[in-house]
Amino acid sequence: MEALLTATSSDYSREMVSAPPKSVAGEEVWIGQAQRSDARAFEALYRLHVDKVYGLCLRMTGNVSEAEDCTQETFIQAWNKMLKFRGDSAFSTWLHRIAVNTVLGRIRKSKREQDRIQAVNDAQPARVATGDTGELRDLAEAVDRLPERARHVFVLHAVYGYSHDEAAEMMGIAAGTSKAQLHRARRLLVQQLEEQGFEA
Repeated sequence: MEALLTATSSDYSREMVSAPPKSVAGEEVWIGQAQRSDARAFEALYRLHVDKVYGLCLRMTGNVSEAEDCTQETFIQAWNKMLKFRGDSAFSTWLHRIAVNTVLGRIRKSKREQDRIQAVNDAQPARVATGDTGELRDLAEAVDRLPERARHVFVLHAVYGYSHDEAAEMMGIAAGTSKAQLHRARRLLVQQLEEQGFEA
């Protein structure tokens, strides 16, 4: 089961993170122009990164509408904060930090509603895998059912490849907590996949 989870997680990561090939040759030029309030340059940056930012927001929220709102808010904030980008990290990493903060901020503001939605989801029986449901889809659904913090750490570390230190910084937690939540996420994923009929 651990081998299946590792292999499927790798495939899942590639599908969620990989975007159609796009030129990044002009990214530094676009960044400089966007910092001088060039809207067209920022639009080019948007088109280059929107798929990955949306994928991150979707996996963290588990909700298409929330992910769309968070993606939009991420790029609004990025536009307003362009002068604060100093190139200490990749532009994509900088965007992802804004996205994570946006998602966590929305969750904090609507925590009561989120808890109610989660309670409804938890009360629903797990879907039975059918013959045409692939392992990747099963894993994606299992990730969506993870507890909030475990899901966020799994997405940042296992899907997007951030280190525990980076994931912890984005989420405002200790690196040790990130490691513990990843362990919890993997354990729960194994349990869920076993319940769906995968052999250990």
